[in-house]
Amino acid sequence: MKYLLLKHYRGGPAPVGDGVHLPDWAPEDVEAHLQFMSDFATRLEEQGEWVDGQALSPEGTFVRSGGPGQPPVTDGPFAESKDLVAGFMMIDVDSHDRAVQLAAELSAAPGQHGAPLLEWIELRPMLTAPPAMTD
Repeated sequence: MKYLLLKHYRGGPAPVGDGVHLPDWAPEDVEAHLQFMSDFATRLEEQGEWVDGQALSPEGTFVRSGGPGQPPVTDGPFAESKDLVAGFMMIDVDSHDRAVQLAAELSAAPGQHGAPLLEWIELRPMLTAPPAMTD
């Protein structure tokens, strides 16, 4: 079963943090956080549970079709920055319980001063077949 672990800019519950804004962190805190992410990915790869993962820029553009013969629309509505996805990891695990376990572990990545972020991780299963259509 493949899942996406989506990291958001929401951060964790107070008082742990009000968001993940790495430019505000001390360099050693950024380094510890990135090392945790790298070690986490390496361990999953060694266990055969890693598929892919990338950090994403906070900048982005919402795009939709403007209709037949019209240019694309690139103006709002836009999600609040707290709802933007910071990055993702795709995993391939044996069960939903294992995916939840890994998401919880990822949630505890170190933040400022080494404190666990306890950030929200969105866990999304990948569809393996089109959803069933019912009447």
